[in-house]
Amino acid sequence: FSKIGSRYEPHSFRRFNDPKKYAILVAYLLELIQDLTDLAFEIHDRQIMILLSKGRKAQEELQKQNGKSINEKVVHFADLGAALIKARSEGIDPFVALDAIMPWDQLVASVEEAKRLARPVDYDYLDLLEKKFYALRKYTPTLLKSLEFRSTKSAEPLMKAVDIIRDMNETGKRKVPEGAPLNFVSNRWQKHVYDDDGTINRHYYEMAVLTELRNYVRSGDVSIVGSRQHKDFEEYLIPKADWNGIDPNTTKLAVSLSAEEYLEERTESLLQRLNWVSNHIDELDGVNLENGKLHIDRLEKDVPDESRNFSLSLYELLPRIKLTDLLMEVANWTNFHEQFIHASSNRAPNEEETTILMATLMAMGTNIGLTKMAEATPSITYRQMANAAQWRLYEDAMNKAQAVLVNFHHKLALPSYWGNGTTSSSDGMRVQI
Repeated sequence: FSKIGSRYEPHSFRRFNDPKKYAILVAYLLELIQDLTDLAFEIHDRQIMILLSKGRKAQEELQKQNGKSINEKVVHFADLGAALIKARSEGIDPFVALDAIMPWDQLVASVEEAKRLARPVDYDYLDLLEKKFYALRKYTPTLLKSLEFRSTKSAEPLMKAVDIIRDMNETGKRKVPEGAPLNFVSNRWQKHVYDDDGTINRHYYEMAVLTELRNYVRSGDVSIVGSRQHKDFEEYLIPKADWNGIDPNTTKLAVSLSAEEYLEERTESLLQRLNWVSNHIDELDGVNLENGKLHIDRLEKDVPDESRNFSLSLYELLPRIKLTDLLMEVANWTNFHEQFIHASSNRAPNEEETTILMATLMAMGTNIGLTKMAEATPSITYRQMANAAQWRLYEDAMNKAQAVLVNFHHKLALPSYWGNGTTSSSDGMRVQI
């Protein structure tokens, strides 16, 4: 329903009866809420990155503007230092030595200017961010009011700080109340959070809270209610009550459903293998233990040079055909195109629609784009391809079509030369549970 709702234009809903119309809308809006929640926090994440980037650039600009003066002070320091070293080694009055380099009044003025030019010892730029605070204020009150955060125990002080900022936003208070939590504030921010009179600086306190909120959400210590990307870890898992009610004999898992039993078995297996390697280390080829460190010899090239020529000769045997013809031929072999079921009508593509699908796949797969593809194929219009992309080439259909192709490969004789297809050396892919 959500998938269908995302593809309909608003005016299309008018032709549906109320039960169907509202069922589709509710399903779509439930998904949209998650998308917008994630988007809202992604915007905050980017704004914090922009804030810090502006601080770095501001410091770089200061260094460019003051480069000549800073270099002058470094030269003064080197000259004065050399004079003091010489005075000590020769037993000369150090003040006489300094006067020979620079008059006292000029030295005092130079020191004062050096204080003004100096940046923090750790060369940080947070002291330049206070004026940037108001850029965050344009949206953060709405963000904190709209989103609900939940945390682990370690992030509770941060959550209390977020609640304090919410209260200040709603009541119009300007001063951070005494006793506001600070133990979550990093050392980098600590030196800026307090003013000279010991009170908490509202601007820096709020920027520290918002920055740490971003960091804690990234690490998973803080979750966002209604989010898809940042929800509580428990929500990714099967509820404990349901999990405990699963009959182990009805699952296809080849391991115990108990995490404790599984980890115990894996740990025992690992220890057995480590003990075996330890006892047979001197018998293993290409492996040796030196000074407590395991060294594995580099694998030598085992592909003969002649293989390249042989590979080229094999490619020369392949007929030169158009990509469109190849797609249609593979579709006839595998029927992968039948997986592109229309999201609304649940109808498989007919012959004419299959041709349009192949053109659309080519346009998307080669980054030609639908407009240029329509110009290159007079018999197929942009509107037809846009309709195919909207209603047939959705994620689920693409995954199913890809599975058909992979299974077809698996049944061929040639791929079996590289194994039975139950393992893969490809990069891992993150799949949401």
